[in-house]
Amino acid sequence: MIWVWIALAPVFGGLVYGGERVLRARMQRRKGPPLLQPFYDMFKLLDKRTLIIHAPHALLAVAHFLILWFTVAAIFLGWNLIYIVFLHLFAQMMLVLAGYSVRSVYSHLGANRELLMLIAYEPILLLVAVGFYLCSGSFEISRILQGEGYLIQMPLLFAALAMIVPIKVKKSPFDVGEAHQEIVGGVEIEYSGVFYEFLYMSRFLEYLFIYSFVFVFGGTSAWLGAVLVAGVFFMVNLVDNATARVRPPQMIKLIYTIALPLAIVNLLWMLV
Repeated sequence: MIWVWIALAPVFGGLVYGGERVLRARMQRRKGPPLLQPFYDMFKLLDKRTLIIHAPHALLAVAHFLILWFTVAAIFLGWNLIYIVFLHLFAQMMLVLAGYSVRSVYSHLGANRELLMLIAYEPILLLVAVGFYLCSGSFEISRILQGEGYLIQMPLLFAALAMIVPIKVKKSPFDVGEAHQEIVGGVEIEYSGVFYEFLYMSRFLEYLFIYSFVFVFGGTSAWLGAVLVAGVFFMVNLVDNATARVRPPQMIKLIYTIALPLAIVNLLWMLV
């Protein structure tokens, strides 16, 4: 059964993304797209003409998607959180290298911002993994999910994780990776057709990746995990509709002056 979930992971991620678009439309009092709009977009992309700048550029997009899919599979299989964080980092580096592999100024700027986002959220993900280890005695997700009380023991780490969720899903105030008014698509600008579709589907997997971390805070209670995911999902979209995008240096400053200290204080508190 777990392999069916893994095979259908992009579909589940697409439904989450479609649900987010529906929620945002309701928050803005407009009709908005249907739930299945992301899949309609995928079919439209298949009809688009595919232009390839050069082979490595195209292959890096495919590698980014496949490694992300493998990362989500590792989460579903209950693997080691540290390995999962570094697998995700590897996937993101494929995207960064793709941005730098072409001459487009917009692509380079997008790659620079992807690196800044990595610098912001990766330390928090690692500290969250360490927090789970201190609580459960293991980095294995399968073992962590057998424990309980993580939200009580790690409230500041949960708050830090919630702060980086908008970075991962590229929502305001941390929508610096795309910043449509500034960098015209950023790292994705030189992709088209089927190869752009790989990046589009990668977004679905990013949702599963980051919200899986939120879900794990529920421990043995799947209901609590689901409530936490729903709560963070709602708050992220509420903030996205109510705030403007900050500049990349401001994003780094906010994470390093608020989220990172919260995470470190929580870990020190657990060690005492």
